[in-house]
Amino acid sequence: MGYKQGCFRVRHLCRFGCVAAMAAAGVLFVACGGDSDSGAGYDYEIVGESSAGFTLPDFSSSSDAIASISSSDFALLPSSGVFDAQSSSDFVSSESSGDRPPRSSSAVEPPRSSAGSEPQTSSAHNPPPSSSSESPKSSATQQLLNFDFYMGADISTVQEYERNRTRFYDVDGTEKDIFTLLKDHGFNAIRLKTFVSPKAKYGYAASECGHDAEAYGDKDHIVAYAQKIKAAGMAFLLDIHYSDNWADPGKQIIPERWRKVNSSDALADSVYAYTLDLMNALKQVNAVPEMVQIGNETTPGILVHVPNSKTDCWGNNVDKASTAINGDMGTSSGKANAAKYFKAGIRAVKEVSPNTKTVLHIERIRQANTVTWWMTEIFKNQKVPADVMGFSAYTAYGDGAPDNWKSLFQTVTSSYPNLEFIVAEYNGGDQDNHYNFDGSRKRTNEMVKGMDRWIGAFFWEPTLSGAWGTALFDWKGNDMQANSNAFEEYPMR
Repeated sequence: MGYKQGCFRVRHLCRFGCVAAMAAAGVLFVACGGDSDSGAGYDYEIVGESSAGFTLPDFSSSSDAIASISSSDFALLPSSGVFDAQSSSDFVSSESSGDRPPRSSSAVEPPRSSAGSEPQTSSAHNPPPSSSSESPKSSATQQLLNFDFYMGADISTVQEYERNRTRFYDVDGTEKDIFTLLKDHGFNAIRLKTFVSPKAKYGYAASECGHDAEAYGDKDHIVAYAQKIKAAGMAFLLDIHYSDNWADPGKQIIPERWRKVNSSDALADSVYAYTLDLMNALKQVNAVPEMVQIGNETTPGILVHVPNSKTDCWGNNVDKASTAINGDMGTSSGKANAAKYFKAGIRAVKEVSPNTKTVLHIERIRQANTVTWWMTEIFKNQKVPADVMGFSAYTAYGDGAPDNWKSLFQTVTSSYPNLEFIVAEYNGGDQDNHYNFDGSRKRTNEMVKGMDRWIGAFFWEPTLSGAWGTALFDWKGNDMQANSNAFEEYPMR
């Protein structure tokens, strides 16, 4: 099902919490709003549609009050997008199980099952344009940090430790905040993950999954922590998962509040509106990111899956969403959809902050043909206008040591002269919860820093150990002490 010509898009004045609205022919349902766990508050967000009739989405599971709505609360804008989805029988997904070892289920990041194998066919057709609704333009370009090389760390989990008043100590025993400590060892950039509605069922912070009351990873937490990053004089990479929980090679689950959507144009509009709202919230507190990831480890695609009765709290055991909307890179329609969603996110970022660099991110660098296929499809066939290509690079997941990556990295550099590149995630661990202290972490930074247009590398969660390797810190009661052996590769500056 797709848009009908003449259907309307709705913009709500968003004075209330979570509300629903409909427009005439080709009904679109819209959620606006104010729920603190989900990053709502934007002008509109498509959450469902209907070919006829008047049926509001089911908000029975939400604690938000449904306010009464009068016609004066809305401005109706004509839709600029028309899309007729092809039948799901037209395409057959080539996705198959791969060989990526799972991450420990006891760690903060969930297990990764493999997906996103080489497709059997390639499609070069371009998707129809996503609806180009009105949006606020940036009134002034905020100052962004322009380091020659972003030596970064993803410290998303530190927000949760700070709630428990965890303190951090450097190798010499000096207590420091995490930003000062990392800066003293040469780090100049921070990466943070964000989820759409982490308190939703199956979400990262869902209460039924044993999490506490805080919606870690939501807009409010990101905005608050981004201000700390900027106050520390560090660059900021925002990693948008476009899911309520971890998005990775094994699962790319459509957020709960977008699951009533039946067309890719409508879903692209929600990607756009959500990203725009998040960026505007950061702009308002002078914390615009230097880089924004449009999706996380999207080798198999983006916005691909929906949960079922067997789906667990880690997002395992999921189904494919309908062919009309899923961004499955193993099908022709899915490639077009994925490109549309990438473009929608990029457009929103650039409208708020034209100088912010947009990043796409995949893993599986041990399979050069997969990297070649994915980048060819996205950049050359679908013409997605991202600024930076990012890769996960984990020795413990079979990617080899840093020296093994150089050939592939040189190949993509020469093949895409208009792109910049980063290692979006690395650790250096050679096996589950183990690191040889062999200098490979240092070599990761040195190797990519010496290559043309490679602008950064980000250590994944230096406070966590797991299947990817070991942390840079050790627990000392409720506090964390910098491991002297680990920080030999990041000496005091």
